[in-house]
Amino acid sequence: MSEAKITLACGNSPLAPSAFGSVSQRPKTRWWDSGAGFSFHLCGISAEIKLTTSVGRLFTYEVMRETFQGYFDSYSLKLYTGVLHDDPMIFKCNQQYFPDLPEWLRFIQRHPSENGFLYGTPTSPGKTFIEIYAVNKNSYDTVRNLLVIKIYLTEKMLPYQAEFFIELREIEKVLPSSVQSEIKQDLQKLWNNEALEIVNITNALDRGGRVPLPLAGHYEGVYVKVGSKKYFSRCLQRVMTPEYQRQCAAGDKVKVPGECHFCKIPSNCITWCKTKLFDRTKMEPAPPAPTMGSGILEDGGYFDPPESPPSRDYFPDYIVSVIVPLIIAFLLCLLLAYILYGRREGVIQLYHQQTIHGNTEELRSMAAQRGVPPPLSTLPMFNSRTGERASPVQSDSIPLIMAQQSTRHSTLFTIYLTPGKWYISFVVFKVLLQW
Repeated sequence: MSEAKITLACGNSPLAPSAFGSVSQRPKTRWWDSGAGFSFHLCGISAEIKLTTSVGRLFTYEVMRETFQGYFDSYSLKLYTGVLHDDPMIFKCNQQYFPDLPEWLRFIQRHPSENGFLYGTPTSPGKTFIEIYAVNKNSYDTVRNLLVIKIYLTEKMLPYQAEFFIELREIEKVLPSSVQSEIKQDLQKLWNNEALEIVNITNALDRGGRVPLPLAGHYEGVYVKVGSKKYFSRCLQRVMTPEYQRQCAAGDKVKVPGECHFCKIPSNCITWCKTKLFDRTKMEPAPPAPTMGSGILEDGGYFDPPESPPSRDYFPDYIVSVIVPLIIAFLLCLLLAYILYGRREGVIQLYHQQTIHGNTEELRSMAAQRGVPPPLSTLPMFNSRTGERASPVQSDSIPLIMAQQSTRHSTLFTIYLTPGKWYISFVVFKVLLQW
């Protein structure tokens, strides 16, 4: 089924292309600060592997780390030491002369200490060249393999196909041939058909699934599609019943009869509500491909261009887009000005100011009715101790009445006048006199 042709290129000879480009220089030796010498070798081992597959059938190829480890040990003289090495390595795959893989082919490798898998279902016959590069994470040596996949066209596609969802599996755990055989045996019993072939295996993430939590018991899920020439069994036909579809739409757990439950390993059990059946015999044929013309347009006669469009009145648009926003902005400015200036002091403060002003006028009118001159203590800037009147002082806070004292008590009334507000402080001092 496969042939391998290996070519070794190392030493002073030109190197084979690596995963990072074409290299044609001799290996270099670098010396680090610690004094230890580290030799960085980049050798290319080109191996050509030929495989065959069919259109509409699952193709899987396991990229073995042991194979590339032998290549690394062969030109690094590790085989002669008698010690087996297990170096971590990463694989990079792409179609020859292209930066990526073909549309039908995928590659997965979870960890540098695990093998990689190429898998997919070809859709058209032909020959595909895949380049596989292995990079040793310890020595950074590079090995290149060329995988030649020859795809044949089968006589007829499998008419009856079914797709199952396995929730407790991940794609790299299903691709090995031993696991595929286990899943295939369970599905053969469910289908009641031995002539069953796996058509495709797809990761649930590629179908729009969510990334699971990195915890035990959480998996990505895998879709497995199988096909056969035999019609669906009675158990599979339950999927098309209205009762089954109603239960799945309501989110209820579907009750599977005992004769339809074939699952030896719990991780291989399918999710019934995500099972789909495909009857390719009833599908409409694909539309024919368009025919290629000469590329010259047919003569359509004389072309009469359309007249100029009618004039349009833009005044209503001007009112809606300019005048109305300006009116709204002006009203908002008036409202803002009223809030900032018209109600700056507040209703309560204005009421207090009016009350104080009225009380002051009432006291002045009562003092004027007594017919005697007002006492000097009521005059501004009067000192009751000395009887002197001080000259006014320019300041932000001017005391009007400094102090009034008696034999036993001393009461200090101070009125501070500030711009826009009156503050009255009342302090009483009790002075104990020595008898």
